[in-house]
Amino acid sequence: MTTLRVAMIGHGFMGAAHSQGWRTAPRMFDLPAEPEMAVIVGRNAEAVAAAAHKWGWAESATDWREVVARDDIDVVDIVTPGDSHAEIAIAALEAGKHVLCEKPLANTVAEAEAMADAAERAAARGIRAMVGFTYRRVPAVTFLRNLIAEGAVGTINQVRASYRQDWLVDPDMPLAWRLQKEHAGSGALGDIGAHAIDLAQFVTGLDLEKVSGTIETIVKERPLLEDSTSGTGLSGTAGVGKGQVTVDDIAIFTGRFESGALASFEASRFATGRKNALQIEVSGDKGALAFDLEDLNSVQFYDRTAPADRQGFRKILVTEAEHPYVSGWWPAGHMLGYEHGFSHQVKDLVEGIVAGTDPQPTFADGLRVQRVLEAVERSSENESAWTRVASGGTVQAG
Repeated sequence: MTTLRVAMIGHGFMGAAHSQGWRTAPRMFDLPAEPEMAVIVGRNAEAVAAAAHKWGWAESATDWREVVARDDIDVVDIVTPGDSHAEIAIAALEAGKHVLCEKPLANTVAEAEAMADAAERAAARGIRAMVGFTYRRVPAVTFLRNLIAEGAVGTINQVRASYRQDWLVDPDMPLAWRLQKEHAGSGALGDIGAHAIDLAQFVTGLDLEKVSGTIETIVKERPLLEDSTSGTGLSGTAGVGKGQVTVDDIAIFTGRFESGALASFEASRFATGRKNALQIEVSGDKGALAFDLEDLNSVQFYDRTAPADRQGFRKILVTEAEHPYVSGWWPAGHMLGYEHGFSHQVKDLVEGIVAGTDPQPTFADGLRVQRVLEAVERSSENESAWTRVASGGTVQAG
């Protein structure tokens, strides 16, 4: 069997999640190539060596450029903060490595365009690139997308999508890299709003054409971290003094799809009591479908074509072998969790590489989301005026 030697650049929360995917996927699915966890890269030699030992990487390194240039590396997995995505991804693609890059694709549209261009050039040489919108790979989400494609809701009239968390409600939460524009690009909008945008476009198969919205920073100063560019943004050792929060805490906006259907979006890290509430509901003239990440093994389906005395939302448990990805796991009724999406991500990436096809979502899809993020920011700067999303990217449903 062909071996794909993987280098992961970065660690922390996403490093743990991606490592879980690389470890588990080849043991649960019959992959056409064997991923090998070759090397993990980080700036701190001691910390990255500990991560390699804990998560199962064969070796660790501190210079990503040297690792990307190595002849024995086939895939580069990027889990660093957004300010380094473009440089690493473009270098890896030009070196002939397949690339998996965490979302959002970049910090700016210009960076995302450069990455998508590099991916297009690399594809002509058989090199594949994918962006990590992992929630597409929750079986219930893929199943919901399939039902919509089959016509279960009919013509789509309205979409409601939100991603709400509360980890920043405490004003004493330290100033980590996720709260600094130069590292993260944007705040709740790009960090979690990007997921809601991608999910809405993925499940409907429609592109957002224009948006109108507002972004707001609730707590404008926070205690400084000793190293504000490390960690996950969820923990850290506070130093002396305070620093400026330069990203948004909340983003609320409406959107219009190319079909004319309307959508509402909310991304908040100040939604008190909501820990990881990614929700989407799609309403059509024949029915509606809804998904909630905090109940991730099911979808809610309303069939408007049923007799009036039998209508109502019903819960479909997405744990049957016939459902997407589920046949690789446990018997019916045995639940999957957050971490399984990362194994499904590895499965789809490896299969795409071996088949010579672009695994979804592509860098072009990531660019399309980036353009929506930029349009929301421009709208907010212009008193929430309707703002057209720049053209040039096409969302593919996979």
